[in-house]
Amino acid sequence: MARRASGGAGVKAARRPEVRLPALEPYGGAGLEPDGDYDAVEFRGLDLAGQDGAGARFMDCALTECALDGTRLRHARFLDSVLTGVRGVGTDLAEATLRDVELAEARLGGTQLYGAVLERVLVRGGKIDFLNLRQARLRDVVFQGCVLVEPDFGGARLERVEFVDCAVRAADFTAATLTDVDLRGAVELGIASGVDRLSGAVISSAQLLDLAPVLAAQLGLRVEG
Repeated sequence: MARRASGGAGVKAARRPEVRLPALEPYGGAGLEPDGDYDAVEFRGLDLAGQDGAGARFMDCALTECALDGTRLRHARFLDSVLTGVRGVGTDLAEATLRDVELAEARLGGTQLYGAVLERVLVRGGKIDFLNLRQARLRDVVFQGCVLVEPDFGGARLERVEFVDCAVRAADFTAATLTDVDLRGAVELGIASGVDRLSGAVISSAQLLDLAPVLAAQLGLRVEG
C-alpha cells in the first residue's frame, strides 16, 4: 500500500494512489486498437512502438517493460493501473486521463501530455526528458526519486503536487497556476521561466538562495558587489 505524503505546515499533502491489481490476463492481441477496452490485462515486454491506441481505456492493467516510441494514446484513459519500466520517445498521451496510476522507473523523452488530467498519480524513479504538460490539470500528483529534464508546465493547473527526492531541471511554469505545490523535497530545482507563477508553492530557504538570480532577473534587479 502506498503511503500518504506527509506535506508540511500550511501545505495540503497529495493523496497517493493505492493501486491493488486483480489477477491479470496476459495480453494476447496483435496490437493496440483505437478505442480499445482493456480490463485486468498485463502487457509485458511488448513492442508497442508506433501503434494506435487513441481513446483506449486501460482499467486495472499493468504495462511492464514495454516500448512506447511514437505510440498514439491520445484521449486514452488509464485507471487503477501500473506502468513499470516503460520506455520511448514521442509517446502521445495528449488529453489523456491518468487516475490512480503508478508510473515507475520510466525512461521517456518528448512525452506529450498536454491537456491531460492527472489525478492521484505517483511518478517514481526513472528519467523523463522534455515532458509536455502544457494546459494539463494535475491534482494529487507526486514526483518521487525521478529526474525531470525541461518539464513544461506552461498554463497547467497544479493542486497538491509534491516533488520528493527528485531533480527538476529547467522547468517552465509560464502562466501556470499552483495551489499547495511542495517543491521543498526536490534535491535539484531549476526554473527556466515562469518563476513569477510560483505563488501557491512552498520552497526551502536553500532553494530560495539558489533561485535568487532568477528572481532578481524577473524583478529587473541588478546585483553588484
